[in-house]
Amino acid sequence: MEHLSDEEFEEILDEAIDDLPAGVTDELDNVALFIQDVPEDGSTTLLGLYDGTPIGERGQMGLEMPDTIFLYRANLIAYAEDRDHLREEIVVTIVHEIAHFYGIDDDRLHEIGWG
Repeated sequence: MEHLSDEEFEEILDEAIDDLPAGVTDELDNVALFIQDVPEDGSTTLLGLYDGTPIGERGQMGLEMPDTIFLYRANLIAYAEDRDHLREEIVVTIVHEIAHFYGIDDDRLHEIGWG
């Protein structure tokens, strides 16, 4: 896919957030979404990452550090065939990472089509 400006990517990201399945963000307290160009390790294949404690493994509420979901802008753009595909992949990536917040592992996500 062609290069996108930060503004164009943000527009597509906003559209993708609007396209998230109903209810998927209902329990997302104390979770922040960050956009980075690439992962710290330089991976070119990783599209997103959840960093935190899944909800089922938490202790007392309010004592955890905020969880984070990272989207890797350059990797998503390189993976996408066009703008529509990019929007779809952002939705899939966000849902995939939110699922980790709920304690769903990669194998199960692949089984149900969010892998």
